[in-house]
Amino acid sequence: MIREQLKSAQVTAMKAGDKERLAAVRLILAKLKDRDIELRTATTVPDDNAIVVEVLQKMVKQRRESIEMFTTGGRDELAAKEQVELDVIQSFLPTQLSEAETAAAIEDIKAEVGATSLKDMGKVMAVLKERHGTVIDMSKASSLVKAALG
Repeated sequence: MIREQLKSAQVTAMKAGDKERLAAVRLILAKLKDRDIELRTATTVPDDNAIVVEVLQKMVKQRRESIEMFTTGGRDELAAKEQVELDVIQSFLPTQLSEAETAAAIEDIKAEVGATSLKDMGKVMAVLKERHGTVIDMSKASSLVKAALG
């Protein structure tokens, strides 16, 4: 499980004195704890790995946006700090599908649900997220689905 990998990475970073990695891992664990608290009142709780991947993907998206803003604002030192966090976060994510594999999955789902126009984008995205949500960057997949249906 990814959560166990995170806990062991925290111990390893502490022993190695790697302050940047330790800070990033602690940040991830704090976000996971927040998510666990949110899910206490939920009627259905998803698989633990799905929760962890969802949190990590959200954190990756936030870091990418921050890096872009810091870079355009001329704050390269802050962009570098965010990049270190991004690298640590991505190291815990499952291997993502390539663009070609994502496109093939989209075509399969498109044929399966009978999608022919942009009106069917929601159907395709729902099935795509259900089946491949943990190994696909959904923001990139959205543009690929739009292109496939457009």
